[in-house]
Amino acid sequence: MSELSDSQFHANELMQDWLDRFSSAIGSASPGQAAELFVEDGYWRDLIAFTWNIHTVQGREAIAERARATADGVEARDFQVDGDANVTEEGMDGWFTFTTGVGSGRGHIRLRDGKCSTLLTTLRSLTGFEEKTGSNFTREKGTDHGAFKHRKNWLEKKQQREAELGVTVQPEVLIVGGGQGGIALAARLTRLEVPNIVIDVNERPGDAWRNRYRSLCLHDPVWYDHLPYLPFPDHWPIYMPKDKIGDWLEMYARVMELNYWTRSACKRASYDEAAGVWSVVVDRDGSEITIRPRQLVLATGMSGVAKIPDVSGMDDFEGTVIHSSKHRGGEGWAGKRCVVVGSNNSAHDICADLWENDADVTMLQRSSSLVARSETLMRGGVRQLYSEAAAQSGVATDDADLTLASIPYGMMPDLHRPEFERFREMDAELYAGLDRAGFRYDFGEDGSGLYMKYLRRGSGYYIDVGASQLIVDGEIKLKSDVEVQRINANSVTLT
Repeated sequence: MSELSDSQFHANELMQDWLDRFSSAIGSASPGQAAELFVEDGYWRDLIAFTWNIHTVQGREAIAERARATADGVEARDFQVDGDANVTEEGMDGWFTFTTGVGSGRGHIRLRDGKCSTLLTTLRSLTGFEEKTGSNFTREKGTDHGAFKHRKNWLEKKQQREAELGVTVQPEVLIVGGGQGGIALAARLTRLEVPNIVIDVNERPGDAWRNRYRSLCLHDPVWYDHLPYLPFPDHWPIYMPKDKIGDWLEMYARVMELNYWTRSACKRASYDEAAGVWSVVVDRDGSEITIRPRQLVLATGMSGVAKIPDVSGMDDFEGTVIHSSKHRGGEGWAGKRCVVVGSNNSAHDICADLWENDADVTMLQRSSSLVARSETLMRGGVRQLYSEAAAQSGVATDDADLTLASIPYGMMPDLHRPEFERFREMDAELYAGLDRAGFRYDFGEDGSGLYMKYLRRGSGYYIDVGASQLIVDGEIKLKSDVEVQRINANSVTLT
């Protein structure tokens, strides 16, 4: 063996030794002893496998309590290193597999001086209910070879199933909301052969994206946005336009053979505790139908409801007052004076869109916003997981997602703070320009940057794709630290 392979072999052995000792401890009469294998302030983050929930504990006392509380019921065993350990200056990390009394799992571990600093355990499948994929099942033939009178072909069988589901055959799961979240969940359930229906108020799958303003593009890179089973083609743009996403979602729903009801709205729902069944009244294209699933999932999005403030005088305004969700594009606004209330992603995008269409636009900034340039973000830690370089080096999206999931929230501020301090130096000229323009910006409540601000608030930031320079140059006018006091017939009075 070479020196490098000797080192790698030793790292794998150390990681397997830790897993063996952990497995032995949680399977013993004193499972709390497993905590001694962790550093004093170590973390154990569990996704379903031990807790049937998403739950994180920190510190040896809490870890010992977790081990004692779950050891008997979980029956975790067969911990095995999966692939090679990654050796760093701080220690080593890597993947492992394991089984429980109900299924199989995958995990991630970080070791520091032989002790665990973070442990991630996730349940990946249930025994007896694994996905039919690869060599673990016999593919359907798609037809019955031979001659049979009055046989139904694939399409006719599919149409019959669709006509019955929700009417004479009840689904196990009803998903309210057919955006990317609802569609991805439906695809997973369908692969597990769990009958489900997705309902959505729009005309077509993907309309939740198509119906937004015309200049909207994803601010996340394409490698971050793959759906299960069908990754985006590798020639697709890094930042995808909304209509391209809409078309992909529509295609995805069709190819994955999802039971997707368009023009359908959930009117009301009640739960029968004794029967364990929901009763959900759905308006399906003007006709009411009652569906009785065992599981009801709300996948209506985190930003789906328009928040419109009640401002004095709004009804007296002689111009147009719309929420950002109703803005379709800047065409027709040329020469008009426009006021955009807000200073986060949509506000910046819409201000830039109006400016591009020759409107006179003013942004009202009521509170500070985090600003980070898109190109700079792609030079940061995200590049190690979600980029062309990461994909070429073999980092699969599933591994990238689990790597992120393996980092407890409590550790994230300290991890992200140095990166955003570096970003601030890299883009010092931009921030100096924003200072001169009077734009109030921040780097999160503790300087930890964009990702933590998103996790904490879901808003309060702008990923800069061009509008910041328009503010610096005065092309987008700015009024900061103000509120709308009153709307008049032809003007806005500010505090």
